Amino acid sequence: MRSPKDFFAPLAVGAPTPLREIPARPSRAIHFFDPSNAKMAAKIPNMVGQVDVLLGNLEDAVKAENKEAARNGLVEIAKSTDFGETQLWSRLNALDSPWFLDDVTTLVTNIGDKLDVVMIPKVQGAEDIHYVDRILAQLEAKAGLERPILVHAILETARGMANVEEIAGASPRMQGISLGPADLAADRRMKTTRVGGGHPGYLVRADAAKTDDGYDIHGEQTPRATHQQDLWHYTIARMVDACAMHGIFPYYGPYGDITDVVGCEDQFRNAFLLGCVGTWTLHPKQIEIARRVFSPDPAEVEHAYEVVTAMGDGTGAVMVDGKMEDDASCKQCQVVVDLAEALSKIDPELGEQYATAKQAGIAKAGGTS
Repeated sequence: MRSPKDFFAPLAVGAPTPLREIPARPSRAIHFFDPSNAKMAAKIPNMVGQVDVLLGNLEDAVKAENKEAARNGLVEIAKSTDFGETQLWSRLNALDSPWFLDDVTTLVTNIGDKLDVVMIPKVQGAEDIHYVDRILAQLEAKAGLERPILVHAILETARGMANVEEIAGASPRMQGISLGPADLAADRRMKTTRVGGGHPGYLVRADAAKTDDGYDIHGEQTPRATHQQDLWHYTIARMVDACAMHGIFPYYGPYGDITDVVGCEDQFRNAFLLGCVGTWTLHPKQIEIARRVFSPDPAEVEHAYEVVTAMGDGTGAVMVDGKMEDDASCKQCQVVVDLAEALSKIDPELGEQYATAKQAGIAKAGGTS
């Protein structure tokens, strides 16, 4: 058994001290790119500042014969690019693959000073994170890094889902967890071939109308309305709780139907409202959706500032716009305020909108900015 006192001690001599708190850096869109694709790689410098996270993908979307090219391509991109406030992540190959060890060794020793997060696929339990944790510490010490590289797990198996709480708390490196709906659906034997999103067959139906002849259960006289449900509601909610419990961040994963921008926006918004801080984007058209959905509406920001200002020290209760606000609602509004202030630092356009919303909210509460 490992003593809790040792949890924040480096796992290798010379490795950087683990973080005690994961920075809440905006990461609304984690944009995936294939470093082995020269056309795609050439666009990366121009995407800096356009997305919160650029992720060099080395795993499933890269063919076996291109694995080495993708790994080396990511090294070259990282060395030649100034990422500024944009984070650089990489999705490594799975731990049981023949490529993982070369992935982590090459990236940490060559570009570890630029790499913020490594994403680990198909995490089954805390033991997987412990393995990655130790290797990263050894390689960080070898490379002389001054800050630890963080770890992000993908929830892609039933066993991983059953162990999600222990995965979230397995290491002080844990930055967050993403939903991997396609692999998880296959592992659960779910009967859907879609990558993320809902399914028209997963629905609830309105009660049958009562007629003189009894209940019209077939809807022959009065059609019975149906409403599609969210296949991923339980999974996302449990993932969010696990992440919140351990002070890390939950993310929606891929939405595979690139053409369905409306369905994509709906799924992203559901995840945002449930507590996710961002999502994966697989195509440039999804970036704008993610940036908009995972940024609070200025009207919500204005209301949040009004409530926080009116509450003062956070105790008691006040009436705002005809509604009672108390300690709990103040905490809800503080979440929105904190997110707005973080986004204002990296997104000038949003910063202007939020500054106006802040002034209006404070003024409505009778305060001064």
